[in-house]
Amino acid sequence: MTDPAGVCFAAAMLQRIEADQLIPGSGAPVPDAVVIMEDGRIRYAGPRDRSPATPGAGIARGQTVMPGMWDCHGHLMGLRSADMNDVMHETVAVRAARCVASLRACLDAGFTSIREVGGLGIHLARAVDEGTIEGPTIYAAGAALSTTGGHGDLHGFPIPWVADFGHIGGELRLADGPAECAKAAREQLRGNAKLIKVFASGGVLSEVDHPIHQQFTDAELAAIVEVAGMADRVVAAHCHGKPGIMAALRAGVRTIEHGTYLDEEAAAAMRETGAILVPARAIIHLLLTSDLVPPYARGKLEAVADRHLQAIALAREAGVTIALGTDLAMAGPGMPTQWGLNGIELSLMVKAGATPLEAIEAATAAAPATLGPQAPRSGQLLSGYDADVIVLDADPVLDIDVLTDPAHVVAVWKGGRQVK
Repeated sequence: MTDPAGVCFAAAMLQRIEADQLIPGSGAPVPDAVVIMEDGRIRYAGPRDRSPATPGAGIARGQTVMPGMWDCHGHLMGLRSADMNDVMHETVAVRAARCVASLRACLDAGFTSIREVGGLGIHLARAVDEGTIEGPTIYAAGAALSTTGGHGDLHGFPIPWVADFGHIGGELRLADGPAECAKAAREQLRGNAKLIKVFASGGVLSEVDHPIHQQFTDAELAAIVEVAGMADRVVAAHCHGKPGIMAALRAGVRTIEHGTYLDEEAAAAMRETGAILVPARAIIHLLLTSDLVPPYARGKLEAVADRHLQAIALAREAGVTIALGTDLAMAGPGMPTQWGLNGIELSLMVKAGATPLEAIEAATAAAPATLGPQAPRSGQLLSGYDADVIVLDADPVLDIDVLTDPAHVVAVWKGGRQVK
């Protein structure tokens, strides 16, 4: 059975995709190409004239075949505003229910994997894995760790309320001192977190703290990285200001999220340590045009916008590895940072100076390494890799903006199973 776009929806253990071009994730496109999937893995990806015969295979056709994309910085929180205090105003059950549609929208946009850096993903991952709900593979951090008064503190509530929220499964966990930080990290690992997230600097959508200021001490960060490392997990560090960036790198974090005030010294340190930058430009771009930003955050948002673009350009020029992330957290139609808009990050990366193939590599081949030892064989069309594959009716190398519109993603496979 074939739909009007020419995509076959027949179920088959052996599946063949024929396309005008193959974008492998890393490297140059391959014209007139074939991808063969079997038992959830890629068996062959390359030129049609070298492809093995596949009698009885399900067949799909399209203009471009490429790896399923990754969003390496998102939050499954089911929010309906940009005010973080709303996580305390609504029940976890209601917000988790909203995330079901968010996960579907993410798949439809061509994103087959999410690195979720603070949110309900640690719970939703189980529902996705067991097949109860449809969604991308979720690699979740559990609750994001914050100092008291830091970016992950909800400044409008009494401290005991926020502390209790973190202890009963909320998305934010306050921790002060190395011992408490180690315990907080262990709590996330207890829930099978695939990485640990820390707020190493202040942020934009928090009420009192300043984006430049370092928040966790060196000793606190070292304790978190040590605990994570003993479980073969890495740490993702939210950092706008340089003091937080340098402290996080000294501690051994795997990724710097945002990196707004990154400079030449910080970029050199990232290269030396192998740390990856996840800029998450989408959140800034989308909120700048929104009237939902709280007044206390508007000024901070405007202050970091231009500097953030400069940091992305500097990182590229310095040879820092960049992976794609968006910082989306809202759910439902009409929300400025709703899931399903993930593809806009590739367009924004190109506007910041990347080539379309560099943006695609950031969303595919470069992305799994943000998980360190937890990284799956994903993000590239190579034999033996996970069969997370998408087909487009357009050429994103000629026009990267086609990836901002889920309508151009005419088919999606996750683990070899067609989900769109």
